[in-house]
Amino acid sequence: MAITTTYTVSGMTCGHCAAAVKGELEALNSVSAVDVDLVAGGDSTVTVTSAEPLSRDAVAAAVDEAGDYRLVTP
Repeated sequence: MAITTTYTVSGMTCGHCAAAVKGELEALNSVSAVDVDLVAGGDSTVTVTSAEPLSRDAVAAAVDEAGDYRLVTP
């Protein structure tokens, strides 16, 4: 059963930023899809679909690894 979780990420300003965050999140174990609703210069919504629950720490680390971005919620 797939689990869909929505996160808020700050710091993304363009499509390249969104692609970097998407790529890092897709690399996490059990992630099957990532959708980024980019709000340039604001808080963007990132929806992650995974086979298992993801730890907030793992998601935050992946977002941080992508660049100068920050996981805001949850």
